[in-house]
Amino acid sequence: MHDATPLTADPAQTARLMRRATYASVFTATMLIVGKLAAALLTGSVSVLASLMDSMMDVAASIINLLAVHYSLQPPDREHRFGHGKAEPLAGLVQAAFIAGSAVFLILNAVDRLLHPQPIRDALIGVGVLSFAMVATGALLLFQRYVIRRTQSTAIRADALHYATDLLTNAATIVALGLAMLGWPSMDPIFAIGIALYILYSAGYIGYESIQLLMDHELPPEVHARIREIIRAHSQVRGMHEVRTRRSGQTYFIQLHLMMDDHLTLVEAHRVADEVEASLLAVFPNADVLIHEDPNSESPPQPLPG
Repeated sequence: MHDATPLTADPAQTARLMRRATYASVFTATMLIVGKLAAALLTGSVSVLASLMDSMMDVAASIINLLAVHYSLQPPDREHRFGHGKAEPLAGLVQAAFIAGSAVFLILNAVDRLLHPQPIRDALIGVGVLSFAMVATGALLLFQRYVIRRTQSTAIRADALHYATDLLTNAATIVALGLAMLGWPSMDPIFAIGIALYILYSAGYIGYESIQLLMDHELPPEVHARIREIIRAHSQVRGMHEVRTRRSGQTYFIQLHLMMDDHLTLVEAHRVADEVEASLLAVFPNADVLIHEDPNSESPPQPLPG
């Protein structure tokens, strides 16, 4: 679930990118809501209503993201010594709840439309509005993907998933409107149900990833391998054990025990640990590294299961 690409961007640049992504998200979602509301009123299409509800959830989630990103980027303080990074997965859980709620609403409306069919009006207007929405959403997604590559932000990734879903929703709605114009109006609510089921799937994905981060899931195996490679490169390191990692917002937390020759003085051992820490920070500048020095003669504990 987690991106294996290390966090290597400058922290100040990372903060700027994340803030710009949240502003762009709120602006785009607000613009799409205005257009889709007009299209839903003019066409009476439940698929357009489904797309409108999806965008309304998007703007609510985007505002939550904006606040969460702002809070998560605050430096550590006396009451939050490890920083505020977990605001991001908390925002992801809230987004998952928003998405699931919108999907249930859409299913109920689509079932009602199947039981009580209504004609679709001015379908071409809906197609035009949704085509514009797809262009705007696609541009936002390109920017969000760039930000995600640079920051690996959980909140931005969840927001991008919203808009990827929105892109699919708009495409499916255009198809449904086209089929309605060709004489198959019943396809409109059927497509709406399909969209809602996909939205539910997206909610599950976001919720799972957010929970893993809140439960301090280990960093990806590729990152672990890179950490071990950096440590072993030091000539005075004889081994390592109890390497533990987690991520909170934009910070990697790396903890480990270094094994060194027994004859080293405390000062020398401390110097080796400092050099290993510097090597790790050169590759992972956003990391918080904690190293404990052990004599090589000491038997390391058994590794954890799993």
